[in-house]
Amino acid sequence: MARFAYEFERPLVALEERLEHLRTAHSAEQPDIASEIDYLEKEIEKIRLRVYSDLGPWEKVLLARHPERPRTIDYVSQIFSGFVELHGDRLYGDDAAVLTGFGTIEGVKTAIVGHRKGKNTKENIKRNFGMAEPEGFRKALRVMRLADKFGLPVVFFVDTPGAHPGIGAEERGQAWAIAENLMEISQMQVPVLVINVGEGGSGGALAMGFGDVMLMLENAYYSVITPEG
Repeated sequence: MARFAYEFERPLVALEERLEHLRTAHSAEQPDIASEIDYLEKEIEKIRLRVYSDLGPWEKVLLARHPERPRTIDYVSQIFSGFVELHGDRLYGDDAAVLTGFGTIEGVKTAIVGHRKGKNTKENIKRNFGMAEPEGFRKALRVMRLADKFGLPVVFFVDTPGAHPGIGAEERGQAWAIAENLMEISQMQVPVLVINVGEGGSGGALAMGFGDVMLMLENAYYSVITPEG
């Protein structure tokens, strides 16, 4: 299946696909093919450095939204062991745009809260493209309170264009849910680590994304409103 690539990435992706084809060919051990593989590897590194070291602001936003960028669940599965997911806010329902649960890292039990995007169109529709509704923020609040009660550190993974702006979300108290999370985080007595792994738009990010220490991955952004707004 063809890889997704933005216009500025296409020359690089074309070479990477050519390299992968040569590596998997039965003739990969032949001297002329091996020589071409070596040439392509060096050329790819040069082009990668040139492409990604000279990006404009909008190109960086596009990379923050890249369909092949790792999602929160990818980081959780690689970093934590024994992850147990929790569902529901105990008031209205479960929000698929928010991932919450508990896991262990180097023997330390940890509460995990993050925005959850999908990896394809079907999954993104199910998860509302990572845009939380009130029940998502309240689900996060429920886990935050458990963490504070039992003295567990909290790790937030931020990746959202913003809180869901729909009428239903407003009717169910979107603004109040965000404000309540902000107040609760500011009063927590446990360590809170925030990792921005992609998008960080508006109050939707802030309500699940401020703490004692904040880390941002390369080509991620944090903004008071979406770049389009």
